[in-house]
Amino acid sequence: MPHVPRKANEPPKPKYRRGKARRWKVERTHSWLNRARRLLIRWEKKAANYLGFLHLQFTFVTLRIAGVLG
Repeated sequence: MPHVPRKANEPPKPKYRRGKARRWKVERTHSWLNRARRLLIRWEKKAANYLGFLHLQFTFVTLRIAGVLG
């Protein structure tokens, strides 16, 4: 017959599974994308144009992080 330990004998469970919360990285990225007013308001009617400007903003953010742009 299997033994079920009592709660007092169980080791304490960690509060976080993978350490600290990582949601701030996503929120930071959204903030960087919203710096482009054109993307925030979405002036473009065609999805292809909007997607093009979205890729352009991602390029600017990446280059800024890499230190190529000031």
